Amino acid sequence: MSAQNTEAKLKQMLKGEKIQLWNPPFSDESGDAGPQHMEELAERYAPLLRLPVTEVGGALELIRQQAVKRGKERQRFRETSVATLELLLPRDNRKETRTKSYLETRLDARVQELVDRIGEDFGLKYIKLILNGRTLCVDQPLDQQGVKNHSKVMVLKVSDAEWKLQLSEEEEKEKNQKESLQRTQKGFQILSERDGSEDSSPFLEIADQRGNPLTIPPQEKKALILAMGFHEKGRSLMKKKQFDLALCHLLQADQQFSRCGSALLASVDNFAVLQLDVVWCYRALEALSCLEDGRSRLQRAEDCFLRCYGERQQRLLMIKGNTGREEVLFLRLHLLQSLLSYVEGNDAQARHQLSKVEALYTRLCLDSEKMAQLMSLGFTEREARLGLRACEGDLQEAAIHIGNQRQEREELKQRERKRRSRRMEAISSLTELGYSRRDAARALQHADGDVDVAYGILLDSGGSAQATGSHSEGSVEQLLYLGFQRDVSEAALRLTGGDVQLATQLLLDQQGVLSPELLSESPSSEEPSTSTGDVSTEDSELVNEALEDIARHEEDYLDLNLEEESELIATMKTYLSPAHSV
Repeated sequence: MSAQNTEAKLKQMLKGEKIQLWNPPFSDESGDAGPQHMEELAERYAPLLRLPVTEVGGALELIRQQAVKRGKERQRFRETSVATLELLLPRDNRKETRTKSYLETRLDARVQELVDRIGEDFGLKYIKLILNGRTLCVDQPLDQQGVKNHSKVMVLKVSDAEWKLQLSEEEEKEKNQKESLQRTQKGFQILSERDGSEDSSPFLEIADQRGNPLTIPPQEKKALILAMGFHEKGRSLMKKKQFDLALCHLLQADQQFSRCGSALLASVDNFAVLQLDVVWCYRALEALSCLEDGRSRLQRAEDCFLRCYGERQQRLLMIKGNTGREEVLFLRLHLLQSLLSYVEGNDAQARHQLSKVEALYTRLCLDSEKMAQLMSLGFTEREARLGLRACEGDLQEAAIHIGNQRQEREELKQRERKRRSRRMEAISSLTELGYSRRDAARALQHADGDVDVAYGILLDSGGSAQATGSHSEGSVEQLLYLGFQRDVSEAALRLTGGDVQLATQLLLDQQGVLSPELLSESPSSEEPSTSTGDVSTEDSELVNEALEDIARHEEDYLDLNLEEESELIATMKTYLSPAHSV
């Protein structure tokens, strides 16, 4: 990273002075250097960089040679469509440590042709090619996989046994990754389509920062639930240090957020936190090739925080009463900004951002004795950490704050229980008139909970009340919405002559499982059960998986112990120290 930093600084200086090393007087027509002018340049730049003249001169010559070479290669690519690729060979296959290897090829050639040529030229039997951290598929053309003129391609050497094993592992990894994404999407898709008409089945609602439900158009709500679901899954994987798989889920979340309206995104901080998490994964995966994307994501995060929290976080202060807990987000934001600035060669900006980070870090590091005292009072580690940060380290204030937070959460739960109870009573009132629970729930949603208005909506919709005495699909659906499986629902309806109320009571008495004795009384007990019951079981498993990834505490994303941040701060201080520069 240090060499990249030096090279980036030199390129900025050259660009600032509009110096073109590939042109005279620094290079002649044949591409050779003008020694005197290159030496003068090195002597002028060395004090500015606080580096030895010889080191600066060597870096400048490398930049000049690269520029001359790339110019010739660009001209050849324009004239012949033959591209030049830089090969990053295995260490023991390089003639010299600093010598680079190149290969010329057309970009419409298949990767397998490249593999064969590299194997023959460098005596490598089993290899795979990596571009920007992604393995190239041997049966596809180079240009279809993002390979361009001057792309850097890493060559990895593997043994016969390793080759077969890695092929198997890659296929398995890709399969698992795809399956994980699909299961996450399906689980949250099911949750996003639930409307609360089921008595026992879980469903999701979107709430504001005070926990109050938000009224959101159905399509936008569905996209937001999927986005937040993928984000939660990604954060869960980040905690397990599975950053590659986490990044896949976070990028899916980003795609779903793009389907939400800008007004909605401006009112919640989830989108900003997602941008931070994506760049944090880039850092963990050392994906410096994603530098440009990382910079734009951090800018989006900063803009979003400004909209959500207000100038100097006054809007956040008005909503929550304090801003201490959210400061961890700004610490991570400025730390990543510092890292990207350093890699770009902008040491001054990197130091400026790092100074903000260190000030925040000092405030956010907590006294272990105060943490222990709060935990001895029966508070959890998370409550102690968030409480102390909210109250700027004041022990007494933190204890009072945590107590108030617990009381507010309990009051919110009670309000939610009462609201859901009233909702279920209203749905039951409408279902007694013969309407399905789903139709009743949807009508109530459009009527903002008013039963009379909902009844009017159902009448205006032209839907007739379903007869509960017949064994209809509507009767089965009503039992399915109560959480029972299809096969036992149909059996219960057969036993009760199609009476939904009696079938419901029977299933409740039997805890949703009919004994063989009861089933033998059913007139159609010999009929095979449908496969839909299996689908219902699978849906239940997917929903449970999805719910496992949802953080149980609404401020889990703020509960950072700052261990990873501390390590990166130490690394940045080392790189930016005068001793390191010299």
